[in-house]
Amino acid sequence: MTGLIALVGAGEYLAVMDGVDRHLLNSVRADGRAPRVVCLPTAAGQEGPASVGRWMKMGVEHFSALGAAATALPIIDRLSADNPQYEPVLEDADLIYFSGGDPTYLLETIVGSRMWDAAKRAWAGGAVYAGCSAGAMIMGKHVPNIRRLGMGRNDGLAILPVEYIIPHFDHAGPFKRFVSLLRRGLRDDQLMLGIDEDTALVGTVDGSWKVMGSGQVHLMSRNGGQSFGVAEIVPIPPRGGS
Repeated sequence: MTGLIALVGAGEYLAVMDGVDRHLLNSVRADGRAPRVVCLPTAAGQEGPASVGRWMKMGVEHFSALGAAATALPIIDRLSADNPQYEPVLEDADLIYFSGGDPTYLLETIVGSRMWDAAKRAWAGGAVYAGCSAGAMIMGKHVPNIRRLGMGRNDGLAILPVEYIIPHFDHAGPFKRFVSLLRRGLRDDQLMLGIDEDTALVGTVDGSWKVMGSGQVHLMSRNGGQSFGVAEIVPIPPRGGS
């Protein structure tokens, strides 16, 4: 991935994220045309047609209002992820946005598929990757099973050199216990990220990472951590570094 990467804690397609999404659109080389945005409801693929349709409609309306040429693709299972008709749309995208849902299902659906290969070709050419909630979680080394309170995990994409990326980090209730369990399971040399709702961590592979939106991003080890506010740089080590 050579373009910007945006990891969003929550709030995809809402007005609160307008500033973040304008920044992403302004980063692409559109050469005077409207940036091409593809919205993917894949992580919600098990939630039924009403949920999938809502995410698709929200994505297109949101980015169209920001001046983009927005479309949504109904890639909701492995069959649709391997549909060749979607490949040229993804290859030509300037920004590909995964909305929220189940991160484990998202990984199982896309990795190794034709749509994922087409998206990777777009990212290699400088397109933006944006992922909210589940779409953010898959970018870490591992994806915990939130719905089982961290019991079990899957390999993530390891785009960022952190064990876990946890969205909705400022969410109260049992979620706090889940985060505490994950932290206690870290080795001394491992890190995890927490991203508040209505907040994004924006950066590039092996580059710098900045907080955008309205909340904080939290970089944690087993025994400590630090929180970073809007416009602050989060010192994520380069991949392979420490």
